[in-house]
Amino acid sequence: MSKYIPTIGLEIHAELKTKTKMFCSCLNETFNIEPNKNTCPICLAHPGTLPVVNKKAVELVLKIGMALQGDIPQFSKFDRKNYFYPDIPKAYQISQYDLPLVFGGVLRGVKLTRIHLEEDTGSLEHGKDKDGKEVSFVDYNRAGVPLMELVTEPDIKNAEQASEFAKELQLTLKYLGASDADMEKGLMRVEANVSLGTIVSGEFKLGTKVEVKNIASFSSVRGAIEYELKRQEEVLESGGKVIQETRGWDASTGTTFSQRSKESAHDYRYFPDPDIPPLDLSKISLKEIKASIPELPGVKRLRFQKEYGLNEEQVNILVQDLALARFFEESVSEIEAEDNINTKKEIQLIYNYLTSDLIGLMSALKIGFSEIKITPENFSDLIEMISHDKVSSRSAKDILKKMEETGEDPHNLLSSLGLEQVSDEGELRLLAHKMLAENPKAIEDFKKGKENALQFLVGRAMGALKGKGNPGILQKIFREELLKL
Repeated sequence: MSKYIPTIGLEIHAELKTKTKMFCSCLNETFNIEPNKNTCPICLAHPGTLPVVNKKAVELVLKIGMALQGDIPQFSKFDRKNYFYPDIPKAYQISQYDLPLVFGGVLRGVKLTRIHLEEDTGSLEHGKDKDGKEVSFVDYNRAGVPLMELVTEPDIKNAEQASEFAKELQLTLKYLGASDADMEKGLMRVEANVSLGTIVSGEFKLGTKVEVKNIASFSSVRGAIEYELKRQEEVLESGGKVIQETRGWDASTGTTFSQRSKESAHDYRYFPDPDIPPLDLSKISLKEIKASIPELPGVKRLRFQKEYGLNEEQVNILVQDLALARFFEESVSEIEAEDNINTKKEIQLIYNYLTSDLIGLMSALKIGFSEIKITPENFSDLIEMISHDKVSSRSAKDILKKMEETGEDPHNLLSSLGLEQVSDEGELRLLAHKMLAENPKAIEDFKKGKENALQFLVGRAMGALKGKGNPGILQKIFREELLKL
């Protein structure tokens, strides 16, 4: 057991889902766009230009803050954070220092320090010119895009907790419609502040903090923190001192590497931006913003377990995808409006067919819920047909594919495809007699206690009926007939 106590805090940036940039009217579009197309004198920092605050971006951050139980001050302001880098056209970034839009908050038991709003930087592309010379290009399409930064308290104790926190934040931002938060596209980025504390004379002593940047996936959040904790422990155990610095994360080698000495707030020479008046948040309708907050992932998980009898794993799969959860609920609503005879069973059938057959079909066709031809109403009708033994499980899969091809009602397809399930006991018993006569070895095996022989016979009968037989009734008939022999 290590004598060191991990202390971890996160800084998470997410690009906001607005139509235009933070301080100008350029479109907030950065992917598959010609370099430097969405730029103007304001976001390129031409002399004499003045920034105008994007109200929608402010409202989105306030919405996030209220959803995470943060406090909204009466006044806020923007500050200049001064540092030079090629992708920052102004040589300073408009950010927020001592009066952010949100103070405090909590998510997954981790306390938040603040949530503030700033502008994103441009992006650098490294390559070769036509003569093969190594060059770097700057694309300012991303410069000025609204960027939320959330800072946690150093409450996180291990890498797994940090990763789960980041996942929950990403999901929450998607539910709120505030950001797509796609880490692969760089829409959400994580930085981890990692240190190892110790107990000295019965009191906790905080260790030297190291910031790890360039974390672009949840697995990298875990890997970077685990590596850094191990590295710092090895430094301390060898008698060395951990240096306060900024380190990068190299996912290909699974290691962190030194980038520069860590800056402090005074290094950035923050001061209020003279071109942007302070924000009087009392003039914004906070009640309207709060009323627009939807059911959040944590609440949805609890409700799904309570209302639908789903287990924790099933709930997590549904809640992880808002469109999937919506389709599930709409399908259940259709079922509950019917006869209520097999509702509990049918809810499980909806879950099973939705997360396996329908998702599998959509994956094969490379389409999403906004594109499928199968409606929740028709999907629930198919589930009803399965539940009431009108169609076999095997035939249901064929009908589902046809529903997606045509958009037709499953009742019509059942008839036109001739896939009605055979449940007549008289007809099935005659078939069972024929199968028994043709398979004497299966009879012998059953008498020897081999239950698989019963399933073999049911399978033979289902094959003869091309999957249209009722397997439950067939199993009952075969057992009865075998016990007579």
